[in-house]
Amino acid sequence: MTASTTRRTTAARSRIAAVGAIAVAGALILTGCGDQTDSGTKAQDKTSDAPLFSKLPKKIQDAGVIKVGTDAAYAPMEYTEGGKIVGVDPDIAEALGKQLGVKFQFTSGTFDGLITSLETGRQDIAMSSITDNKRRQEGLDEKGAKIGKGVDFVDYFSSGVSLLVKKGNPDNIKSLDDLCGKTVAVQRGTIYEDTFKAQAEKCGDKKLTIEAFDTDAEAQTRVKAGGAVADMNDYPVAAHIAKTSGGGNDFEVGGQQTDVGLFGIAIAKENTQLRDALKEALDAIIKDGSYAKVLEKWDVKGSAVQSATVNAGQ
Repeated sequence: MTASTTRRTTAARSRIAAVGAIAVAGALILTGCGDQTDSGTKAQDKTSDAPLFSKLPKKIQDAGVIKVGTDAAYAPMEYTEGGKIVGVDPDIAEALGKQLGVKFQFTSGTFDGLITSLETGRQDIAMSSITDNKRRQEGLDEKGAKIGKGVDFVDYFSSGVSLLVKKGNPDNIKSLDDLCGKTVAVQRGTIYEDTFKAQAEKCGDKKLTIEAFDTDAEAQTRVKAGGAVADMNDYPVAAHIAKTSGGGNDFEVGGQQTDVGLFGIAIAKENTQLRDALKEALDAIIKDGSYAKVLEKWDVKGSAVQSATVNAGQ
């Protein structure tokens, strides 16, 4: 169960953050006598003193922004507060932006549409607690059928997964095997949904019923109301929900954290220059300590990676 994978969902997410700068081409009209071959409209190249600006594709240099797809409902990783997308991922992106000399412009959407947004070019990257795994790298569905081009990942965070249950754990849920014969709630399109489907096969005649929702917030509501016995999330997210929802009175983590895996920034396969620039920027913020400060701020220091890797997920 490679669950630490992808994202999930957790608190309320939605909305857009950072505003990007746009380069405007100026038209210079020359008049008078003489050679006019240099007349016409000429775009001005953007420049930056940031150490890694030159590593970026020219299109992004000129735009001054990296467009980021996310599902901003997964506190503390990414969520909406006061009309702004905040959390671990936006703060890491801000640190990366200082190395690259551009802004990271976050736009929230549904989790299961994030990779598609890269293939269509609507977003430059997806950063939303997405688990790096071979299936996503190769563009395969859970049955191994080809459904897309696949993406590359720059791995920046490590996390296991946990079951989120109602406060007091009335059904005594401590492992996946305890779910047989019961109903679970989960965010659609996540690795957690795949994990529950695999467990349903193990349960056999003792049927495990899976209810999938567009957001993890909906799945949480189902558990809180007693309609499902558990939701599944990455451990930092599950712990955050248990600590904050209803003043800590709504949920608790059921059992131990399992299946540690890597979160990656997803990039279209053909966008290798951007991928490599992000990898170099991540190594730079790990080295200068700004990465560690972000994780400390959000109390997720145990999820730090020691260096940037590409497609290291299994």
